Amino acid sequence: MTARFETGNSGTAAPIGADGRHKPLVILGCSPLVFGLVVLLLALIVPPTIYLIQTSLYTTIFDGSFGAVTTKYYTELISNPRFLTNLINTTIYAVGSASIAIVIGVAQAWIVERTNTPLRQYMFLIAILSLGIPHVLYTISWLLILGKSGPINDLYRFLSGSEGVLVNVYSMWGMILVEGFTWGPLAFLLLSSVFRSADASFEEASMMSGATIAKTFTNITMKLAMPAILALILLIIIRAFESFEVPALVGMPGGVNVLTTDIFEAIHVSLPANYGQAGAFSVVLLLLVVVMLRYYNKLSRHAERYQTITGKGFRPRVMDMGKYKWVTTGLLVLFFVMLIILPIGIVLLASLQPFYERVGIAAFTNMTLDNYRAVFSSSSFTDSVGNTLILGVATATSTAALTGLFAWLAVRRFKGAWLLDQLATLPLVFPAIVMGVAFMQVFLNLPFAFYGTLLSVILASMVRYLPYGMRYSYAGVLQIHTELEEASAVSGARQFATFVRIVMPLIAPAMMVCWLFVFLLSVRAVAMAILLVGPNSQIVAVTLFDLWENGQTAELAAMGFTWMAFMTMISAVFYLIARRYGLTIR
Repeated sequence: MTARFETGNSGTAAPIGADGRHKPLVILGCSPLVFGLVVLLLALIVPPTIYLIQTSLYTTIFDGSFGAVTTKYYTELISNPRFLTNLINTTIYAVGSASIAIVIGVAQAWIVERTNTPLRQYMFLIAILSLGIPHVLYTISWLLILGKSGPINDLYRFLSGSEGVLVNVYSMWGMILVEGFTWGPLAFLLLSSVFRSADASFEEASMMSGATIAKTFTNITMKLAMPAILALILLIIIRAFESFEVPALVGMPGGVNVLTTDIFEAIHVSLPANYGQAGAFSVVLLLLVVVMLRYYNKLSRHAERYQTITGKGFRPRVMDMGKYKWVTTGLLVLFFVMLIILPIGIVLLASLQPFYERVGIAAFTNMTLDNYRAVFSSSSFTDSVGNTLILGVATATSTAALTGLFAWLAVRRFKGAWLLDQLATLPLVFPAIVMGVAFMQVFLNLPFAFYGTLLSVILASMVRYLPYGMRYSYAGVLQIHTELEEASAVSGARQFATFVRIVMPLIAPAMMVCWLFVFLLSVRAVAMAILLVGPNSQIVAVTLFDLWENGQTAELAAMGFTWMAFMTMISAVFYLIARRYGLTIR
């Protein structure tokens, strides 16, 4: 009997049985394409995990190879009182940061989505533009504002006649404030859709019963949004547990250490580098994040209990604030000044000084562009900018391309494609600095020189941001009805041609937003890159970190402001495209 073939889910020829029924080619429960992609993901994710665990369980020889099996790193970790102290510090820091970010995010989201406050429509653009400010630069800007010679403490001394300080930024409270401010705009973006989708009839019924706006907000609005708020609080706590910039720049100078700075010190401060201790710290931090993510997913799954949108006359109306609208407008302006204008303003002022001391009359009379001339004539600046652009473009392109294919296969339920979704989301459990340690061990143990190259940073960054790419790609594919692909198949097109000519053009807006978002994240992060870059692969975020450590504040400000202006334009493009196609932003 002559065998007949048709195109199967894998895009390759698949046999047709004697009964005429389609028999797609399957390898270990997966179509061939899915199987190949699963192997690729495993090759990217499994080795760093194995090397991370191995580093914590083996003595490390000076040349980077592994010696005998040992548990001394975990024993030293648990028996050292510093570990418990730093774990408590990490918890206080994470919970405090989440509290501040939630207060800012809830206030902004409620005003923008549930009231008729003037100017509220501009808050989305402002929040998106804040993504263009690198974490390192944003943290440093608050150190300049709240430092001993910063304008806040100078004003306090002027008004009180005291020689002390109002705010000691190099403290636990300083860390909490700066990290909370960093998360404020993102908390607003994540909560805006929650308040936007709330059924106004509940609030109207409350106010018609005589309740004030404040009571309605407390008893109705907040309670309906509580599952989303709790989930976001836990998410920010998780991310604060793994944050590095604020603990390194604010906490370490003030003697406040957390788990991420312990990992950094074990590699960059200890002589020789204590990779075993760094590995043990990393594994413990990884397990803590896994446990918290488990509770986060459980909390997110129970959010449907508070759903208020049904098929019966839902109307997303807003409340008339009346005479109080100017109060809410004032709050929005305050948030804008506090979270955007002050940080950007202090960086701009510092960049125009021969050497930065403080904000005063002399600062405005001694302005110069010499720092910008020095920055633009510096080969280190141009090299770091070029490396950063290559890193951002390469990471965003590879992530968007892979997750677009992963999402299509998963949504269309190709055999075994659920594994792609799970594996692509797995890097989310790795804190950035832990992933940096893991990939560093992999690259150091390769038989060829790869550690310290720009390609090594790109590869690690691509794995790091796969979960974020999946979020946008999955949403884009879900918007495409299967009948379009079915019509293509009926016309005789193979599945690969259907994907290229039908699916890809339709998901292009989602892919563009995915590309821009991953680009913004990859070029502003420092926690992972600082462990992987070499002399010839420096990027802007790491260069800013090094300039601050070397006390070159004015040069740092000029370089940071230049980069921030460029990234702000990228953020604006991200906002316009996302708004045009209704992807996550109104």
